[in-house]
Amino acid sequence: MTEQRTIRGLRQITTSEPAVEGAGVHLRRAFGFRDPALFDPFLLLDDFRSDTPEDYLAGFPWHPHRGIETITYVLDGEVEHQDSLGNGGVITPGDVQWMTAGGGILHQEMPQGNPRGRMAGFQLWANLPAARKLMQPRYRDVASDTIPQVTTTDGATIRVIAGTVGGVQGPVRDVITDPAYLDVSLPAGTRFDHEVTAGHTVFAYVIDGAGQFQPEASQPEGSQSESGQPGSAGPPDEATNGTLLLYDDGDAIRVQTETRAVRFLLVSGKPLGEPIAWSGPVVMNTQDELRLAFEELDRGTFIKHDD
Repeated sequence: MTEQRTIRGLRQITTSEPAVEGAGVHLRRAFGFRDPALFDPFLLLDDFRSDTPEDYLAGFPWHPHRGIETITYVLDGEVEHQDSLGNGGVITPGDVQWMTAGGGILHQEMPQGNPRGRMAGFQLWANLPAARKLMQPRYRDVASDTIPQVTTTDGATIRVIAGTVGGVQGPVRDVITDPAYLDVSLPAGTRFDHEVTAGHTVFAYVIDGAGQFQPEASQPEGSQSESGQPGSAGPPDEATNGTLLLYDDGDAIRVQTETRAVRFLLVSGKPLGEPIAWSGPVVMNTQDELRLAFEELDRGTFIKHDD
């Protein structure tokens, strides 16, 4: 007997909203700050795509982070960065920077558009568990040419940043929350089924085109509705650029395209289930820990890593 998979339904559908961060960077926020438990272990996703240099050139001057990981994925333009560890460099198109702030780091990120003034990228924040909040800061600089690309039998093309697709593992490994971070492109007229880990938080963020992210109602794969057809509801509206889709639990997701292709980020991770005390770039577990972090920042004792 073939084991059934449960295709995940959608828990929430929202649209990214305008926000201003750093020294005046205009971006769109997919989620962040309102209900941190909802996307656990993820905290925030920002979309900084723009064709207007005035929207992004002010950048993100020196600022602190503690207790989290920040994941920057650049599609177009470049991001120059420096930090209190003495690191510096440029994140170019297709590159990823996976920074673990741990016990504390100061850094800056300054976007630079391409010759046409185009800047495109995303920053995701992932929480660290209490036992690793003050771990040694570290970087995983992931060059574009080290990120494998997989073409599936569904017709999907997937850049595997973290996680595994078809036996191909992404370059970002050994992360506490067991994340998957995929850049998925589907041609028109495609049905894409993708297995995910039951119990993990899973969301998709559409960055181009249109697709149906719940083409059938959530139910065990292979079951039928009263009409004798798979599923129990008609297809919903297509999700387009800037749509965020948070999934319910289950073993797999299904995405379908009709007349248009779609491209989306697909992210999953193991929830921490811990209390969150959060203020700006610092995320701890208690208000006392949060207060101490900002006191140390004021005293100049924020940086905890070894010399």
